[in-house]
Amino acid sequence: MASTPEPTISAWRIDHERWTTQSFNGLGAALEGGRWNSAGVLVVYASEHLAMAAQEQFVHLPRPLPRSSRFVKFRLNFGRLAITRMLESNLPPDWRTEPLAVSTQAMGDGWVASASSAILAVPSVLIPEETNFVLNPGHPDFARIEISPAEPFAFDPRPIQRIEPAQRGRTLRP
Repeated sequence: MASTPEPTISAWRIDHERWTTQSFNGLGAALEGGRWNSAGVLVVYASEHLAMAAQEQFVHLPRPLPRSSRFVKFRLNFGRLAITRMLESNLPPDWRTEPLAVSTQAMGDGWVASASSAILAVPSVLIPEETNFVLNPGHPDFARIEISPAEPFAFDPRPIQRIEPAQRGRTLRP
């Protein structure tokens, strides 16, 4: 892992509207842990592209999605902050497994503890050619990340409607 200043990079985060004021404190990810953090370790997840942020959020939505669910999007600007990158070629073979691999959580926890940067770039499990970001809200540079005000975001209902039958006991096949 190496940390280097990069050209201006932006990212996106989609969150449930009710968490708007807490979307960047890291508590959500710390409650149960995530792919790149163990429970109790504060991090914030974001994606390089809005479409990827939507997919990453979509896979975690409850089924059926309550009609009252409302979402917001945030655009983040990293400026020229240092970004630590984890290349797919350096990840353990189990990095994409479910349930979550302890190995990737340990890598993320180690990055947080090292305080080498406020931003960790990782490949997306959904599409490894895409980039997700793990942000360390405890790092001094985290305050330098520009975060836009929350704006409404709506998921297209068609993918949700197509997946709903699987939740009623049917298995979808590729």
